[in-house]
Parts: sequence; C-alpha cells; structure tokens
Amino acid sequence: MVKGNRTAIVTGGLSGIGRAIASRLIRDGIDVTVGARRGGDAEFVRGILGPQNGHLHVAPLDVRSSESAAAFVAGVTARRGGVDILVNAAGLYEEAPVIGHPDAVWDDQIDTNLSGTFRMIRAAMPHMKTAGWGRIVNIASMAAHAGMENNAAYCASKAGLLGLGRCVSLEGAAHGITCVSISPTWVETEMLVQFIEADVKATGKPRAEVRADYAASNPQRQLVQPEEIADLAAFLVSDAARAITMTDYQVNAGSAW
Repeated sequence: MVKGNRTAIVTGGLSGIGRAIASRLIRDGIDVTVGARRGGDAEFVRGILGPQNGHLHVAPLDVRSSESAAAFVAGVTARRGGVDILVNAAGLYEEAPVIGHPDAVWDDQIDTNLSGTFRMIRAAMPHMKTAGWGRIVNIASMAAHAGMENNAAYCASKAGLLGLGRCVSLEGAAHGITCVSISPTWVETEMLVQFIEADVKATGKPRAEVRADYAASNPQRQLVQPEEIADLAAFLVSDAARAITMTDYQVNAGSAW
C-alpha cells in the first residue's frame, strides 16, 4: 500500500466521498490536509470530522480562485515539504434545462468541478515532479459517460475531467505521476439524501420507498457507499498502482446510469 510519511490533499473533504477518502487515507498513515470553503471555521470542522480524525488538517480553499489554490498548496508544502497525493472531490450540482439555462448555473459548475480541479493539479503537480512520485485522483461521475436531462453543466464538467486527466497522465508519466478518475453512480452521500427528501416531499411516498427506487436504478439494487469509493481511491494512490494511469473507473453497480 502507500508508504508512510506521504502527504495528501483532499478537496471537498468535509462531506460525502471526499470525507470518506480523507478518513481512509488517515487510517493508512497518510498526512491529510482537507481544503474547503469553510476550512477556517474551526467549530464547524470539529462538528463534521469528530475526534476520530484529530490528525486531519483543514485549511480554507476556494478552488474557483487560482490564488486560493496556489496559497493552499503552498501552505501544505511549507508544513510538509511537498505533496504526494491529490484527490479532487470538490464539486457542485444544480439542475437546469438547456433552453433558458442561466449563465450562473453553468459557470459555477464548470468553474468548480472542472476548472477547480485543473487549478489544484496545476498548483500541486510541480511538487510531485520534483519528488519523482505523485498520485492524482479526480472524482468524476457516471454523468461523464451518460447524459441526463436538465444536467448539461454537470455532465459537461464531469466529462471534461476525463480529457483533463488524459493530458495530465501523459505529462506526468515520465516523472512518476499518475492521474486517474473515478466515476460513481448514485452514492449515498448528503447530496443523495437531499434528493431523496425532496422526492418524499414532492410525491408523498415513504422515505424507504423512495430510497429503494434510487437503489433499483442498478441491477445490484444497492446504493454505493462512500467508503467503497474510498477503498478504491486508497488503492489508486498506493505504490501498487504505479502503472495505472489515464484510466477512468466506473463504479456503476452494473448500470450505465
């Protein structure tokens, strides 16, 4: 697995998939710094992370800002001497039809999901090149492979991660840097819980029935759990994954969507 004393950055690490990955990497003995917009709110962070993640570092980060991304990475490298692992899990989701699609909805999702990932890679990759070792994991989505009505911005932003990752893989290959992405189907995160609660309110169906409807979208009839994505990410950032790059892993439970 991952050698001791590695340094990792996880964006969007205070919720959902990002939090599960951060917690898993800490258990593997990796020094993890989470970047989040509320990273400077100590009371909020303690409430999210709990005492079991006492060795997790958190700092303010807005991936929409090149200055914020550069300053965040500089802070990590000043404390740790470099950065070995970058997991880009920060993301936004908001629906809108193509006709009449607000510019703000498009811009926010592209700027966060795609451009934000680019900014973090641009800031962290030089340190990996200097060290001759690096692992980059981008959290994409099955939306990168299958379209969804009223989701042009989200699908476009996640599909863009696949193209970005291929370029990063080629540029990093000679320097021991890999870049892969993970494309999950429905994962039982806070975001999906919000969808379920909205459907319960709109339809009047029992919550268990609505949750079962989401689970039934794949032939396994089970929702993917954040910890399952974290287990995969932990392998992909390990020494054993040296030759695995320029690849997208669809965690689809047997369904294209």
